[in-house]
Amino acid sequence: MPEMTKQRPKFLNLAEIRLPLAGFASILHRVSGAGLFLMLPLLIWLLELSLGTPENFAQFKAVAGHPLVKLILLGLLWAFLHHFCMGIRILLIDVHVGVEKEQAAASAKAVMVVSLALTLVLGLKLLGVY
Repeated sequence: MPEMTKQRPKFLNLAEIRLPLAGFASILHRVSGAGLFLMLPLLIWLLELSLGTPENFAQFKAVAGHPLVKLILLGLLWAFLHHFCMGIRILLIDVHVGVEKEQAAASAKAVMVVSLALTLVLGLKLLGVY
């Protein structure tokens, strides 16, 4: 009887794994959802300041005007837009729309392009460019 050697698990180098664009979009969907959840206390606090007394609104303007806070809000804006667009893509896939490989790749590319384009347009507004 030949000696059976147990195959050891192969070491996976995560840096060498080539994910398709849909894989990156899916990972970013999870990251954006986690980021939105973790930053929810900040967003609720800013909402409370903006809806309070005139003194609270002045404090809101001072906090929201800080460059670091604007950068955080820009990141949250991207997270929301990506999460929203990817959620629509996932809902469409759930009802069997765009499940073929080419359509899935195109929809993942569309999610990335649309979310980044919307982030650019709304981010310029957030930063006061127009």
